[in-house]
Formats: sequence, C-alpha cells, structure tokens
Amino acid sequence: MKKLTILMLCIATLGLASCKKETIYQELRAKTYNFTINANEWQRNSNGSYSVTKSLSAIDGVTLDDEGVLVYFEHPNDPNGDIQLPYTFNYNAFSYKVYNGGLRFDVQDTNNLTATVPPNYNTLVKVVIIPSDYAGN
Repeated sequence: MKKLTILMLCIATLGLASCKKETIYQELRAKTYNFTINANEWQRNSNGSYSVTKSLSAIDGVTLDDEGVLVYFEHPNDPNGDIQLPYTFNYNAFSYKVYNGGLRFDVQDTNNLTATVPPNYNTLVKVVIIPSDYAGN
C-alpha cells in the first residue's frame, strides 16, 4: 500500500512539474514610409500659408485612434540628417495634420503669414507609424 501511495505521489509530482504555462507575446513593430515632396507641390492657401497633401493608406481609423505617428523632414542644410516636425527653419514653421488616408503638411512664415514663401527644394519625408495596444481609460 505504501509503495502504491509513493508511486502515485511520484506520478502526480512529475505531472505537475511538467506543466508549464507559455505566454506568447506578439511583437508590435513600427513601420516607416518614405516619399518626397517636390518644390512645385506646395499650394497656397487662402490664409497665405502653403500646404501639400499626401495619401498614405497605412493611416486608417486604428492609426488615428490608437497608434502614434512621427514625421521627419530631411534637414535642408544637411542631407545626412532629419528633423522632426513641427519645426522652424529660416522663419518658416513646418507642421502636419494626420487624417484617415493621409497627411497634410503646412508651412507658414513665423513673422508675417502673408510673407510665407514655400520651400524651393525637394524634401524627403519619413513617416513612422508606431502600433500600440489600446489600454482603456
């Protein structure tokens, strides 16, 4: 009887020791999109500023609700460096708006809105979309 009890205890211990809970984590990875704004794409707005609209299908309702979007322009004086928007360069303030399906880039003069001059150079743009799990309120 003792041998049977010890045998059952060994089997139960072995069975419990072999149970292992595995947690699977899905790694969320940022995605980067590059494109160029050509100098001739800037359009004058009624308020005197200039804008460019770019479509990007990766920006959807989930992006707007839960994810992060970072935008960088290639630095005008250093093609080996980027600068994050919003930023000011030579009295021009650059900013952006994210909407479902794309982005709108704006530039305006920081001293006098009516004196805004659009960039006369092509600009490499880098958009980084950072996924995130919604954590609630």
